Amino acid sequence: MERVIFCFYILFYIKQKDWVLCYNITMTKIRKLYYFDKKNAREMISFLDNSDTYVNSVMFNPFIPLHHFLPIRFKYLPESYVLKDKKEIKGLITIAPSKCPLKQMEIQKLLFEENCYEDAGELIQYVVSKYKAMGTASIIVRIDDYLPELIKLFVSKCGFNQLSYEKLWAVKIDTDNIGMHGEKLKQYDKKMFREFRNSDAPVVANIHNQELLPHFRTLLGKDAKEFKDNVFPGLSYFSEYKYVCRDKKTKNIKAYISIKTSDNENYILDVIQSTWEDIDINIILSFAHDKIKNRKQDAKLFIKTKKYTQIGEKYEKDFMENNFECVRNQAVLTNSSAKIIKDTERSKKFTVLNQFYGGIGAVNKRKLTHIS
Repeated sequence: MERVIFCFYILFYIKQKDWVLCYNITMTKIRKLYYFDKKNAREMISFLDNSDTYVNSVMFNPFIPLHHFLPIRFKYLPESYVLKDKKEIKGLITIAPSKCPLKQMEIQKLLFEENCYEDAGELIQYVVSKYKAMGTASIIVRIDDYLPELIKLFVSKCGFNQLSYEKLWAVKIDTDNIGMHGEKLKQYDKKMFREFRNSDAPVVANIHNQELLPHFRTLLGKDAKEFKDNVFPGLSYFSEYKYVCRDKKTKNIKAYISIKTSDNENYILDVIQSTWEDIDINIILSFAHDKIKNRKQDAKLFIKTKKYTQIGEKYEKDFMENNFECVRNQAVLTNSSAKIIKDTERSKKFTVLNQFYGGIGAVNKRKLTHIS
């Protein structure tokens, strides 16, 4: 009886502004997404083009209940959490592991009611703290550029930094097989291409890291392990087809080609290209086009460009000149402790070792990576 009286006494003296906080603490809860949430979850994401595929294969994979108990280094499937207010789902977040979960996880889906950014912030902070505590070094997220308020939330409230942008372009292939620069898609030598092998991973990782702009290598660099195939690739939530393009004479790898799909309808082409080799993009498009057409005749092909690579802007310019449609522009954010800092530009001219430099020379404009 004394305890009951004490509780009423405390509640009586709570300030009016604290009632909302008390309500949120007692009535809202973030928990794992369970199978009996399927109906509500399907309604939440019904506006997505591939909602059924996403619900069935990603959110409600039969291995998910056991997957939650795996140590972080062994995780290979996305995990979802919901924010509930009484019986109503107010928001949902999905986080997925990379090939090296201890190094990086990715927030793939975030759904919440319009303008309820406090709910979104709770979900973000929950998964960040949870997976950081489990040992993940950093978490990355890609956000469409038409959601500036969400980008602001990640940066100002959740400790993320914006790095750069990625774009998806619809590959312009019509009935006449017209590719880049008004040319017909070229007949390529099949000997130039072969399937990726795990033994190629060190070379591909080296090409990837060299392709990155220098100040992004610490943040976005990869090692060979991150390109190797999973032990059980059939359990993955997407299909990926990997190839390498080789020099005819030397047989050295010039490019790494990844074609991904989660619905067998939309295929995303990602090319990692050696900065020392000149590659005709029409040949890559022809090869990718043939590969997906073998699987589905009416499949759509998209190609990704990354502004943080040395050739990203070049391909963006080429695609715009050839009227390729940019279907998605996403900001890339991470909560890594590594930060990019620009050198202050010098306004004066100076002389070093008898060499004359202007105040806006390349030496002064370089960007540095600072680890705090």
